[in-house]
Parts: sequence; C-alpha cells; structure tokens
Amino acid sequence: MSSSFFLKPGSKAGKKRKNPAAAATTKGKPLKKGGKPGKQSSGSKAGPSASGPVPKKQRRAKEEDEEIASDDEEYDSPLAFSSDEGDEETPQDKRLRLAKQYLSEIERQEAERNEDKELSQSVEQRLQSEYLDSVGKLRRNIAGSLKSSEPGSVLKHKLHHTPICALALSPDGKFLFAGAKSQFLLKWCTETGKIVAKGDVSPHREEPETGKKRRSHVITICVSTDMKYLALAEGGPHIQIWCPQTLQHVKTLKGHRDSVAGLVFRKGTHDLYSAAKDRSVKIWSLDEMAYVESLFGHQTGVTSIDALSRERAITAGGSDCSLRIWKITEESQLIYNGHRDSIECVKLINDEHFVSGGMDGAISLWSALKKKPICTTQLAHGLGDNSVANWITAIAVVVNTDLVATGSLHFRRTPDWLVAILYNLLSHFAGSCDGFVRLWQSNPNARKLQEIQAVPIAGFINGLAFNADGTKLFVAVGQEHRLGRWWRIKEAKNHIVVVDIKIQSAAGK
Repeated sequence: MSSSFFLKPGSKAGKKRKNPAAAATTKGKPLKKGGKPGKQSSGSKAGPSASGPVPKKQRRAKEEDEEIASDDEEYDSPLAFSSDEGDEETPQDKRLRLAKQYLSEIERQEAERNEDKELSQSVEQRLQSEYLDSVGKLRRNIAGSLKSSEPGSVLKHKLHHTPICALALSPDGKFLFAGAKSQFLLKWCTETGKIVAKGDVSPHREEPETGKKRRSHVITICVSTDMKYLALAEGGPHIQIWCPQTLQHVKTLKGHRDSVAGLVFRKGTHDLYSAAKDRSVKIWSLDEMAYVESLFGHQTGVTSIDALSRERAITAGGSDCSLRIWKITEESQLIYNGHRDSIECVKLINDEHFVSGGMDGAISLWSALKKKPICTTQLAHGLGDNSVANWITAIAVVVNTDLVATGSLHFRRTPDWLVAILYNLLSHFAGSCDGFVRLWQSNPNARKLQEIQAVPIAGFINGLAFNADGTKLFVAVGQEHRLGRWWRIKEAKNHIVVVDIKIQSAAGK
C-alpha cells in the first residue's frame, strides 16, 4: 500500500487545497470595488499577505508538515491495514489451554466423588497417581484394609442357561461383558443389574475347511481402554472384533491355526495380543485391522496371556511349565520356571511382579528380575477327595495393588482309573472349583503371599474380574468347566455372582 509520506515535496498530491476565501481573487490580484481586477492602491503597505512569491525553504517546510499530518490521518482511517498475528494460538498457548481444561475436568470429577475432602488435596493425589500409573510405579496397599467380603447380587439370563465362561469389565466399571457355552454375548449394566445389549456370535463364525462341526461358545473376552473395540474368541482359530457400545460385529481376524485361548489389549492402545493352542502369540493392530507379527517359543499350547501399558506381554505355556515375558520392541523373551505341573493362568500385578497358578495347586508370586518364584503357596486350595491337589482355575488382581483372588478345581470322589484318565486328558486345562473364592495379600518385599478371606460359592469358578478400586469382584460360575464336560455339579447355578468387598478407608483409621 503506497503512502503519501513517500511522495516528492513538489508533487501535486502534496499541495494544499486552495482556501475557499481565496476564490474571490483572480491570479492573486485583489478585486476592485466593481469586481474587476486592478492594481494595489498606493496607500496599502506590503506585508506577509502580499501577493509576492513565497521563499522556497518556507514553502518546503509547510509542505512537509502537511504530509506528516496526512500520514497520521491515514493510520486513523478505517481503511488502514491491521495484522491478525496476535489472534493465532501458539503451541505454548494450546498446551496451557489443554492443561487448564484437564485440571478443571479432574476438579469436577473429584468434587463429585469426594465432597467432604479438600479439593486441592484430591487433585494433587489424582495427578500423582496417574503419573505413577503411567510409568508403571504406582503401589497401593488395600488388602490389609479389607474388612469383609460377601456374595451380593446375582446376574442371570435365559440366554446364558449354560455355564458362564468369560468376563470382561469396562474400564469405568459400569458395564460387564459375559460369554457362556452358548452363542450369545451379553452386556450388563453393573449399577442396575439389567441387560443393555446382546449379540449373536454364531453368524459371524468362519470355520476352516476341516469339515468338523461344533457349537459356538465364548471362551475369552477383552475390551480396549477407550471402549472402542471388544475382542472375543468363540472356540475356534479366529478372533471376532465387536463394537462394545452397540455390540455390532466389526471384523473377523484370521491367522491362528488352532483354538484361541487368551486375548488382551495393551493398556491405552488398540494393540491386541492373542495366544492359542498352536503355540504362538500374535500381535494385531486394530487401527489398521491388520496382523503385525507372531512370537514363538512355547513348546505346547499357550493357556493364558496378560499385558499392561508397556510393549510387553506375559504368557503361560501350559504343559511346558514355563512363563515367558515377551519384549516386543527388543525382540527378545524372558523364561521363568517354577511350577511342577501345567501352568494354567497368569496375571500381572504391575510391571515388575506377577502371579501364576497351575494344575499342581500352587500359587506363585514372581519378580521379573528373578527366574524362580520369590514365594510359592503349595496346595493353595487344599486337596480333593482323592488326595489330588485342587487345580487353580482363575486368577484376578487389582492392578498396582496387593489384592489377589483365585479359584480352583475340586476333585470329588471318583474312581482311581477315571481320575488317571482325566488327569491325562486335562493336561492342557485348568480346574474350576473347590467351593471357595480365596482372597490373598501379596507382599513381594516380604516374599509372602497370605490368605486373608475365603468366599463360599458353589460351582465351577470359570472367571474372575475386579473393578478398578477392588470393591467389587465378579465371579463367573457354572455347572461345568469352561473347556469341557468332565464333571457336572447339579446343585450349582449358571450365573454371575457379584462379591461386595468392604475396604476401610484411610480416613476411617
């Protein structure tokens, strides 16, 4: 945009307009009384207002002053240009805005939960807990504050008239997904105890070309942290991906050559880890709905898998009596040995410690830095009628705490020849029930695993799931084991039992 400030002093645009009062003159000569131009009278004196020529220096100074005034008027004009650079949000301002928004959201949530507590203290504790949880160093001791645990409400539905096999709880604890020895997947509301949605897995099953026919039943379920995807295995080599909000089928993942036994999402991501009887562990990316890679090392079928936020997975190798931690980015694995018989289930307490159970009836507490268990409780669920250890069927933990729950298989009085046959047939499976769900306190520093309570529940314990704070324990109960029909307890019911756990708060001490 050009400015009159840059015009030359002698240009036309810089000259001042004529005074309207001077319109009555002609070429600088005063008018006579008759209106005609004439000469100046002799009586008049010569002065500054005379029609004589103006000196150049004076004329130039006046013109420059006039130009400066013109520029001031131009900047005050509404047509003047103004910059919008100050209105744009910088990356620093964006980070500050998002941090303030995050803090206000935490304040709102803490205000709703803890109205009687100091808000600032709650926010500080929340931020510290989330940071420690993100780096895998959060530790909370709640088992020592446990006051009581009693069976509460029962969830049952006619579509799940068969034994319940698998449970998965949403991250916020509001919804529970359950699968049974039927083709239906049910979504429960934990607050009302009612069915929110249901899905049929049978129409989406794709069988390999083996010619064998079988019934669909949901063996394992897992849900992503953001509740965007739900993965399930229905007894075959394929993995079905569903939307947990609407229970609509999304895709079927193919790759395993034998039945899938375990599924888990890496915390905070859409990376899915699967374990199967084909002795492999596979990694899937659900953002692209694609297979990533396979991990090999186990000598027999993999029976259980678990993972937290790090790019690592832990698996139980069944009859090869080994546990393996897979370091995915480093492309290496750590091998642990300790059980005398098949290892059927494993759960991570945190990134440094985990707990396992097997057919030998033992529960072992491990450190990732040691190849042998730091603590082992033999015959954790006692002996059966035939002096055979009650096998450990299911393990659940409250992550980053010291609270552990286990269930086991009880040997009823059975002929010795049948026991021997069953013992061989079930060499790849865990057991189910001794009539109790036992709660344990783990203490890695003291190398101790101590039982604190036992909750009586009749039936095969096929699955366990804690909510985030450990105040609810959901127990999948059935008349049969989730992987077979070797025994049947007619007195038991096929349902989900909600165990209410009362934990004394720190304020109450």
